[in-house]
Amino acid sequence: EVHLVESGGGLVQAGGSLKISCAVSGSSYLDETIAWFRQAPGKGREGVSCISREDDSIRYADFVEGRFTISSDKAKETVYLQMTNLKPEDTAVYYCAATWSPVCRGPWALKDDPYENWGQGTQVTVSS
Repeated sequence: EVHLVESGGGLVQAGGSLKISCAVSGSSYLDETIAWFRQAPGKGREGVSCISREDDSIRYADFVEGRFTISSDKAKETVYLQMTNLKPEDTAVYYCAATWSPVCRGPWALKDDPYENWGQGTQVTVSS
């Protein structure tokens, strides 16, 4: 079973930066694609970014607008999301998710359904 543990969330002012991490443990067979999702209060969960651990394919949601960077440290079994120029509307609980399927290269890259394993989330709050 794959375990995902997010860390690094916190409070930051608008325009600031934050780097959150997702530590992956368990069967590497099941972590072909790692993705970040977020859920703001009163809203549904939305995909932010994904990375394929096999070929480093990367996708970003349109709202990222070049502000976020996803990366993977395979030796540390950790995936990062570096967020810059944060906006109050980025306030949300950020979750990482994993699936054995190479979805990051296709239309399901930032959809909930393909991802079997989820972390418990880390809160990111951006003050105005």
